[in-house]
Amino acid sequence: MTEARIGYGTMYAIKATSAATMFTEIAEVTAVTPGAASADRIDATHMLSPGRRREYVAGLIDNGEASFEINWIPGNATDELLRALMKSGETTPHKITFNNGVTVTFDGALTGYEKDTPVDDRMTATITVAVSGEEVWGDAA
Repeated sequence: MTEARIGYGTMYAIKATSAATMFTEIAEVTAVTPGAASADRIDATHMLSPGRRREYVAGLIDNGEASFEINWIPGNATDELLRALMKSGETTPHKITFNNGVTVTFDGALTGYEKDTPVDDRMTATITVAVSGEEVWGDAA
């Protein structure tokens, strides 16, 4: 039997400043994309590499960008927080809580806050976050 789940119930939260003690939950999140980790590939080939073949070692890991989408409500608390973080450029803690209780926490800075106001649909925004450093995964409580 499958253990597949839908994303309903997943939450995204951000600390308003790096010194803040509490996370602020982002309102009306409709989609979350955690960072996509990739590792550099370092060429370690030398004059006597076996079989005249290139050799590689793993390099540093880059957690890339995370993103999330919201129902955008101009001027609400979430909009004000996101605009302030975008303006400040500050790197702050972010936390995703999946619907099974597992969490991932990482430092990140907003690099995009794209709003969409269609004439015949809900207003939305897509927020892009540059992940900095290591992700910390937590088990379900």
